[in-house]
Amino acid sequence: MTNNNRFYKSLIIVCLLIVFNACTTSNQSPRNEVAKKEEVFVIKNVNIIPMTVDNKIIEDATVIIEKNKIVSINAVIPNNATIIDGRDKWLIPGLIDMHVHNLSSGSFSKGYPTRGATLTFDTQNMMTPYVANGVTTVFELSGRIGHFSQRDEIEKGSVIGPRMAIAAVIDGEGNEIVATTPEEGRQSVRNAKGLGYRFIKVYTWLTPETFNAIVDEAQKQEMKVVGHVPTAFEGKPAEEFFIPHFGLIAHAEELSKQTEDYSYKKAQEFARLAKENGTWLIPNLTNMEWIIKQAKSLESVKTLPSLKYVHPLMQNKWITSNSYNKNATPELITYFQKQADFHKLIVKAFKEAGVSMVAGTDAGISGVVWGFSLHDEIKLLVDAGLSNEEALASATRLASEWLKIDDKIGTVEVDKLADLVLLDENPLEDIRNTSKISGVFVNGKWLEKATIEKMLTDLTQWNDTNKEKFLWKNRKNL
Repeated sequence: MTNNNRFYKSLIIVCLLIVFNACTTSNQSPRNEVAKKEEVFVIKNVNIIPMTVDNKIIEDATVIIEKNKIVSINAVIPNNATIIDGRDKWLIPGLIDMHVHNLSSGSFSKGYPTRGATLTFDTQNMMTPYVANGVTTVFELSGRIGHFSQRDEIEKGSVIGPRMAIAAVIDGEGNEIVATTPEEGRQSVRNAKGLGYRFIKVYTWLTPETFNAIVDEAQKQEMKVVGHVPTAFEGKPAEEFFIPHFGLIAHAEELSKQTEDYSYKKAQEFARLAKENGTWLIPNLTNMEWIIKQAKSLESVKTLPSLKYVHPLMQNKWITSNSYNKNATPELITYFQKQADFHKLIVKAFKEAGVSMVAGTDAGISGVVWGFSLHDEIKLLVDAGLSNEEALASATRLASEWLKIDDKIGTVEVDKLADLVLLDENPLEDIRNTSKISGVFVNGKWLEKATIEKMLTDLTQWNDTNKEKFLWKNRKNL
């Protein structure tokens, strides 16, 4: 072998050794070091409200959280754990809002085939109000492709946000998925499943025949159904829309629109039919409360303390282009109030009949601010006749049951995922205490109060800085 050949052979060996060492080094990357040193959290001396069926409070408890899970309660504290002082505090499951409408990226103007979204929303900004309020799971009821991207950002950890269940909306007109015949309805369900949706939302303008076909096909496809009662059923017996597998009504308003009889007897009739059919209810009292407030005066929106956490485009829309206020008449406000009063009777009747109800707020409609609104809804449910415990169950255990993720969240138990809210005071004594938050665990990630306040401050500053860029009247230029 010549000297040159020996030189090149040696050079190749050296290069291979460098590559090998680089590979070995990459296997010991910071990412892997973090994985090796995954943080263990311990909440000491805390009072647990587990929200199990018997809901027996565990006082002065020790909760150990590791790898995003509750690994033990009252076991030996491991070494090197991060200790959280839970003395005189109350631990509940993460809250679940079962009716939200999140902003997602898109365009107001018609584009061309290769153009993407011209209006984008920072996902962390969208999700901060949720986690700041202990809302660790949401049910998106106007699902679009952009919501899957948001869910993926949260799942991979680049955004701190709630778990997202997403429903595809099928309507007779006006929505992204339109079905005008039973055949189109069935195919729409199959298409939605193929796109990755797990839930179907039926909407207002479906014909009875198409509505029935969609619900039936969803059952065949093992997809749960939530939604509106189509206006085509108005004036017809309620038995016609209480059909098997119509699993969850999105608003009490869907029932009040079906009748002019706002008596308790009528509420009891709806409750009986729901019980017989296995249909649950989202009372959504917040929705009508806010419709009435802004119909009377826009000051209710302008002075809303949580308005500063809303994206500036929506802030501007709610104030300058508020349809509830613009279309308000004394007669319409009176009608809305009659509906709101009837909705409270519906809650009472459904409770009496043993129909399960879950908390949802319509977050995203004007005046209803993501995250903050769920605390309002829980209080309204108590005002309507639920006990503090029943109202809390509607936003934790029962919601997780309907979504079929109760093996993962909804209660404080060993092996459940660490979606938890640490409260300064007991919500079973005063339901308003759900908003007195000391800290939040979001899928095992701990957000102490100072962190939450910093996130909200950053969000407020961004919204203030960008107010002039996002005027509703200029939306087509965005």
